[in-house]
Amino acid sequence: MDPIDIIASFAPDEGRDPRRSLGFRLNSIPIVHHRFKSSIFQIAELHQRQRNGSPGAGITLCGMSGVGKSTILDAYTAQFPRYFETHSTRIPVLQATVPSAPTVRSLAGSILEAMGDQRSHRGTAPEKTTRIRAFFKRCGVELLLLDEFQHLFYAPNATAFRDVTDWLKNLLEENRTGMVACGLRASEYVIDSNEQLARRFSQRIRIEPFSFEDEADFREFRGILRAFEACLPIPPATPLHETNLARRFLVGSYGLLDYVIKILEGAVSAANLAKVDTLDLDVYAAGFRNRVWLDVPDRLNPFHEESPLRPLDRPGELFHLHVRQEIVGSPVANKLGLSLGKGGA
Repeated sequence: MDPIDIIASFAPDEGRDPRRSLGFRLNSIPIVHHRFKSSIFQIAELHQRQRNGSPGAGITLCGMSGVGKSTILDAYTAQFPRYFETHSTRIPVLQATVPSAPTVRSLAGSILEAMGDQRSHRGTAPEKTTRIRAFFKRCGVELLLLDEFQHLFYAPNATAFRDVTDWLKNLLEENRTGMVACGLRASEYVIDSNEQLARRFSQRIRIEPFSFEDEADFREFRGILRAFEACLPIPPATPLHETNLARRFLVGSYGLLDYVIKILEGAVSAANLAKVDTLDLDVYAAGFRNRVWLDVPDRLNPFHEESPLRPLDRPGELFHLHVRQEIVGSPVANKLGLSLGKGGA
């Protein structure tokens, strides 16, 4: 049985067939806004420099959770799919994730696993490093995209942290491979803690949330809402890009598109439950509560008529953790005495 059949059998809607909107998910095709385009362009330039014989170099791609960093990596990787030759698999762009509590051995294993090595969990750190060098050469790896780069701050201790940052520097240098270090703003502190790594990662991309304080930025955000509206299975009572409604979406998402998607998907679900044929403030409020902040006080729900429409980033509020200033539980950060600025963790 298909999940949609199960959902439909329990749906509290007897007047119409809601299958077109049950389990709705917004189209996963990325919205090509200026942050997205600029990031893709800079990664492509780095990639081309490596093809032209530049020594190993990198870019940091940083921003708070939900701003769309992983979407950018996925989109770039998709432009360079693996292909098969007679005796090898060619992998022009390799995307991997830094593991939690990383060591040289575990990070090397994560990279090997991303390449498809069935023995990725076996061997010592030097043995895995040797395999990586051989695979990079055989598979023609030109660019390495490392997601969740801030995990390096959760290495078991300061010695392991220094070892793994030195290992990354050597990996770039020896393989002449480009690298994108992608993660939260703390990723920049990882890079800056190693002088030689910082020299190779002097180029920085910082992706900020959308803001209504910048007129052009808010206008682009409204354009994105218009694009999302075209994908909705239930029409909105008011166009999503209408100024006041767009402001509510910006507050409810903190300018992060991931949360806009969650609100809209929740609103479609709420409309099905309420048996309504249009999306209005009530269903947006329900979508926000059900998919974003379950315990939101009514007055702070940005889709409540009396909402003050202010950023929800005070202590105890939804986005406070997005802007907190410390790396909680990181022995490395404590050892190095680091204090991050707003948005660093």
